[in-house]
Amino acid sequence: MSGNTAGGDRILGTLGSADGKGVVRMEDRYDTDVADLWSALTQPDRLARWLGDFEGDLRVGGEFKAHFFASGWEGTGRVEECEPPHSLRVATRGTGAPHGHSIEAMLTADGDNTVLVIEARGMPLDLLAAYGAGNQVHLEDLAAHIAGRDRVDAEARWAELEPHYAQLVADGTPPSA
Repeated sequence: MSGNTAGGDRILGTLGSADGKGVVRMEDRYDTDVADLWSALTQPDRLARWLGDFEGDLRVGGEFKAHFFASGWEGTGRVEECEPPHSLRVATRGTGAPHGHSIEAMLTADGDNTVLVIEARGMPLDLLAAYGAGNQVHLEDLAAHIAGRDRVDAEARWAELEPHYAQLVADGTPPSA
């Protein structure tokens, strides 16, 4: 399942499943170089401008606490892999959640731009549409940060996106990834 444009909205994500859990894959191109985008993804002061508040150690093996602005997610994480400026993988667990997630970011230079792929794995299948909408809102906030704009209206944007992601789920069972 995937989508590019639905109802005039740009859909960045594809949805799937692996081992009975959801997989959300987002891909977008950013008008900045790899080093700048890497900094926006890994530096606490920059993360605080678009994603949320982070407290702790953001180095390999380090553990952190975070609160994401747009989705309201709160929890803990651990940096599993980090290969600057091209890949980062963290394991996260929401406060009170029985299971954690894996989030991987992969950056690729494309001329003066950078392509970012984010793949999140491990969410419940019945929440796949919500995770799709939420992850896209986060990436739109990143794009706004890179462009020097304010974050998007998360509640309004989520309300616009979630029906499109729900339609992706309704169009068929997520394929195995």
